[in-house]
Amino acid sequence: MALTSKQKFELKKFVNELDKYRGRHTELVTVYIPADYDMNKIINHIKQEQGTATNIKSTSTRKNVIDALERMVQHLRLFKKTPPHGLAAFSGNVAEREGQSDVKVWSIEPPVPLKTRIYRCDKTFQLDLLREMLEVKEVYGMVVMDRRDAMIAFLKGKTIVPLVKTHSEVPGKTKAGGQSAARFERLREGAKKAHYKKVAEYMKEQFLGKKELKGIIIGGPSVTTNEFMGADYLTGDVKKKVIAVKDLSYTGEFGLQELLDKSADVLAAEEVAAEKELVQRFLNLLAKKPGMVTYGQSEVTKALEMGAAEIVLLSEDLEDQVISQLEKKAKETSAEVMIISTETREGVQLRDLGKIAAILRYEMNF
Repeated sequence: MALTSKQKFELKKFVNELDKYRGRHTELVTVYIPADYDMNKIINHIKQEQGTATNIKSTSTRKNVIDALERMVQHLRLFKKTPPHGLAAFSGNVAEREGQSDVKVWSIEPPVPLKTRIYRCDKTFQLDLLREMLEVKEVYGMVVMDRRDAMIAFLKGKTIVPLVKTHSEVPGKTKAGGQSAARFERLREGAKKAHYKKVAEYMKEQFLGKKELKGIIIGGPSVTTNEFMGADYLTGDVKKKVIAVKDLSYTGEFGLQELLDKSADVLAAEEVAAEKELVQRFLNLLAKKPGMVTYGQSEVTKALEMGAAEIVLLSEDLEDQVISQLEKKAKETSAEVMIISTETREGVQLRDLGKIAAILRYEMNF
């Protein structure tokens, strides 16, 4: 399940907020409750942990743990039942000075259903499960090949899922001369082409029609990949899905891992490509058809109130309150909202324009 830009923004903000806190001892409490798990069981477990915490030798640590667990119990009792995706809850004394008490509690229903139950007291909040949800979950096709072997796989997040392995009948080189050498070379050439055709056919079978497929990355010795991509082995529908070709030293499973390592730049670029494309669309319209866009908080608010805004672009640098206000107005007229990061040149341009922009449904003159 791919997260929306809004879900990513909110989850990233939540994780960054909690990541700032450090306990002096193992006194920050983390609780993950899976979807459909009985909330009462969790509350009873935490109350048992309160009893166990009375055995902690350090007076200050004992007090901080017991107080954090009490706040956690009070907070969880506010929920009549476990939310549909489960709940991640955190509590602890986050006072800056030792000896002071500032026990806080946070919780979030994750955008992806939780499957793991966790209770932990530590010096930091346990945020890895939430961080994993922020990782890219789109599916990519992977192909590693040389003239003798090929392997096809899916890349899901950071997990490689092998699909098909194939071996060619290309014979090794011969030292024979004359007519035998020429005939042997023809056999090698024919077997190589048959191998390439087979790889292309497997790619068509595995990748074509997969809606979740974001692109295909091919790797192998440059001689092989140039031959394969330079001829008409791939159909147009498959070929247009190829987003990168990488020069590799290995094939097989080692080759797949090498291809993943060498494709980090491509995958990172793909993640922000949609944001870049949207901001670029806005900038192009601003230059050529300025009546089809607007920017600035008052102008975009006016466009939303008139039902003229189709897509609203909001910089992640905006204050949370402003984002919430504009999202509420956008919902009233079914306008789409995109949170744009500042990690790209286009994102910086949006920020410098005032952090708020909109692509309109029809031309207007403000």
